[in-house]
Order: sequence, then C-alpha cells, then structure tokens
Amino acid sequence: MSATLQQPLRVPAVHHWTRAEYERMSEVGLFAPDARLELLDGEIIDMSPQGPLHVTATQLVAEVLRQRLPAGYLVRVQAPIALDDRSEPEPDLCVVPGVPRDYAKSHPTQALLVIEVSDSTLEYDRSAKAAAYARNGIPEYWIVNVRGRVLEAFTRPGRGGYASRTVVPEQGRISSETLPTLAVQVAELLP
Repeated sequence: MSATLQQPLRVPAVHHWTRAEYERMSEVGLFAPDARLELLDGEIIDMSPQGPLHVTATQLVAEVLRQRLPAGYLVRVQAPIALDDRSEPEPDLCVVPGVPRDYAKSHPTQALLVIEVSDSTLEYDRSAKAAAYARNGIPEYWIVNVRGRVLEAFTRPGRGGYASRTVVPEQGRISSETLPTLAVQVAELLP
C-alpha cells in the first residue's frame, strides 16, 4: 500500500478593515445610505433589523438614563464608538462624559456604560460584543435581554473578557458600578 501525500488545506485570506478604511468607505458612499453596518474586530457586520420589541426597549432605556443621569453625561443612541483601530460598533446606547458638541469632530473612544438591547442577537452580544468592549476597557456593559426579561450586567473588564457577570431578573433592581447616581428597576427597561 502506498502512502499519498496530501496537500495542505489552503484557507482563503480574509481582509480585515481598519477603522480609518471603514470610515473612508462610508464617506465616499460605498455603503447604501440606509445600510445598518458596524465594524467589529476588522469585520464589517450587517446589523439585524429592529423589531418593535427592540425599538421600544431602546427608547425606554434612553428615557430612564436621561431622567436619572446628572448634567455632564451624554446618552448616545445607536451611535458609533471608536473603540480601537479595528472596531467601531454602534451600540444601542452608551453613556459618555460631556455634551453633544464634544463629539462633533470625532466619535468617543471611551464610554462609562454601554448597553445593547438584545432580542435576536443575544449570543453575539454576549460573545463578540462583550469581548470587544472588555478588551477596550469599557468598565460596565449591560445587555437588556428582552426575550429572557432580564438584565445581564458585565463588569471588571480585561483582555480575556469581563470577570463578572450578574443576571438581574425583571423584578430586580440594578445600581451602576460606574455611574453612582444610576439605579433602575429592570422592569422599567422592558417593553
């Protein structure tokens, strides 16, 4: 019996985009005006369509945040955050210091709290999104899990992800570790 030599499997190369390349593609109109995209870890990701649960929860969270946060904090809704050279996600909400004009020339590079509203992308939000936020030092990350009717709070970021994950039920209350004036009933955030 003769042995045959097998050729090594060739995997096609994947091009990973930089944030500068992604922003330039957007500036020159490479993407359709209504395209919902984000850059995460060098990959351009199609964002899921927003159903009524997602939109309602996003609006509820934004309203609660704006009511509870003192002056000097800005609640950005579905707006980019420039995490690093290869990531510019558009979280559903993020809290950054300052006022809108502070970000007229560039997107924020840090946030005190990032919130994703999740009804169809839960595993992606828990894995890829959480990893990117943790790796870039976002101190607190919440997922409003509308189908599970819970809030998942991630804290203590590091290169390997968040060291702490707390699940708060609909009847529960959460206080932000990063924003001391922010305390909410989870039910307030759910449709």
